[in-house]
Formats: sequence, structure tokens, C-alpha cells
Amino acid sequence: MTDTAAAQEEHRVNDGTEPTGPSDVIAGAGPVGRPGERATVRLREGEADEAPRYAPEWLQLREPADADARAMGLLEPLAKRFSELPPREGGLVIHDLGCGTGSMGRWLAARLDGAQHWVLHDRDPYLLHFAAVASPRVAADGSRVTVETRRGDVARLTPDALSGASLVTASALLDVLTRPEIETLAAACAGAGSPALLTLSVAGRVEFASPDPLDTDLAEAFNAHQRRGGLLGPDAVTAAGEAFAGHGASVRVHPSPWRLGPEHAALTAQWLRGWVGAAVEERPALRTRAEDYLRDRLAACEAGELEVVVHHSDLLAVPRPVEA
Repeated sequence: MTDTAAAQEEHRVNDGTEPTGPSDVIAGAGPVGRPGERATVRLREGEADEAPRYAPEWLQLREPADADARAMGLLEPLAKRFSELPPREGGLVIHDLGCGTGSMGRWLAARLDGAQHWVLHDRDPYLLHFAAVASPRVAADGSRVTVETRRGDVARLTPDALSGASLVTASALLDVLTRPEIETLAAACAGAGSPALLTLSVAGRVEFASPDPLDTDLAEAFNAHQRRGGLLGPDAVTAAGEAFAGHGASVRVHPSPWRLGPEHAALTAQWLRGWVGAAVEERPALRTRAEDYLRDRLAACEAGELEVVVHHSDLLAVPRPVEA
């Protein structure tokens, strides 16, 4: 399943795709849609139609905010874990689940010392190719970083698939999984003896600097939308913490909020359309009030007057040492 052509391609940053900003409300968390594309991605087999994907424009648009939000405080215990492991040829092996365009690798590889080999997992071959060619070349200390890609179903991971992993990581993944899928993920990591760094899961809380009476209703409707079909949405981090702890891991959770101000106007507008759109899809009775709300919020955003904190959480699960 390895996409060797993408893995062997010369590293380069793809800067030819400009973020777009459609005027229509997107019924989802904000991905930019293209004709015929679905707005959200499900990382499992057996779906109708062609495999959905997040548009790379959306992933590129959010990457700087993601990078600023991720919890740096979790890197110290992770580095401590690595320092306790015996050195091995080839360095760290890091599996990035649902890698999208590879933003997690671009953020993390440059913050870890030592040689690294990244294994990028996603269902979308286009995104896998994008991630492979835009992956980093060097670690924090100048050591070599290499990459391979694997197309497959994140929800069906086994310990064998993660065999030899030094770390399993993902970004914005947990909240689009069900409880059984999170249990499968925790079991696979435990079976492989690998820690997991799982970042930017929605926390279900949004705070505007200028509150509006409709904020609470929209947030509640959006959270309900995130839980459709058995997905965990804002309950995912709690469920994941329980699942990993149940497999004997030590679990830490840190906040990782987006803090969006005038300098993030494009991202804020796109996120806002998706947030309101999902809420209205869940509760159509909100539509009339939501249209006025969205118009006013977008106008404030365009004027540089909108500030909002979108709360997320990062989770680090580290297997406890096995007693001799």
C-alpha cells in the first residue's frame, strides 16, 4: 500500500494553491468545497461514492493557526520518553494518521532531534502525494528526515501496522472517530508500545470577544452536529483519555486553542461559515436568525473587528514502563 512514487519524489513546498473563500455556507467545520466533493472526510472504508477528502486549500489556510495552537508543553515529556529508549539505526519512526497535507510533520519534525522516518497515512492519494512532496527534510539538529506514504483505513489499525513505531501522531482526527474506533486506535498503539500525540481535537467551546445572544444556541447545535452518526466530536478527548488509560498509558491533556484576530480574517471567515452552516443543518429552525448573525459576523471580520477563541485539546498518551 506504500505510494513509493510519492515517497521517492524530491522534497519541495507546493505553494501554487491559493486559499479560496466561497460565499455559500458550508455544512461542516470549514473545509473549502469543490464541485462534486464532500465537505468532510471519514477515515474508514465502505463509504458510498468516491473517497471524500478535505480540500487542501482549507488545510493550508488553517496550518499557521494549528501551528500556533499546538501544546508545546507536551513535547518535553515526549522528548523524555525518547531519551529513555535505546538508540536504533535510522532514528525515530513516526506514524502520522490522517496526515492530510502533512502539516503535523512540518510542525513536529523540526522540533525533535535526531533522524526521523515519517510514515504518512491517509485515504486520499492526492493528499498523500501533497504531504510527501512538502514534507520537511531535516530535524531540529539537522539530522535527516525521510518519508513514505500508506493509503488505508485509520479506523482499522492493528499493532502490526504500527510495528516499530516510536510515535503515533495525528491532528484534528479524534473528533471524527467513534468510540469503538478510538478504542481500536488505543489498542493498536498499546500493542505496538508506542506513545501517541493527538492534537487539535475540538473541545466544543467557542468564545467571541463581542458575545451575541445566538452564540450559545449555535455552539450547542454545532456540537450536536459533530456527534452525528456516533462520532464523538467534543467528547473525543475524554473518550481517548479513558481508552489509552485503560491500556495502561499515562495520559496528559493540554489546551490548544485557536486565537483568531484581524490577522486571521480569511481563516476566521471560512471557519465561521462552516460553524454556522453545521449548526443550521443540525437545527433548521435557527436558519433565519443564523443568516443575519452570519452576515453581521462576516462584516465584523472583514472590518478587522472580530476576535474569537476556538477551543481545542491536545492529548499525549505514553505507555508506562514494563516492569522486569
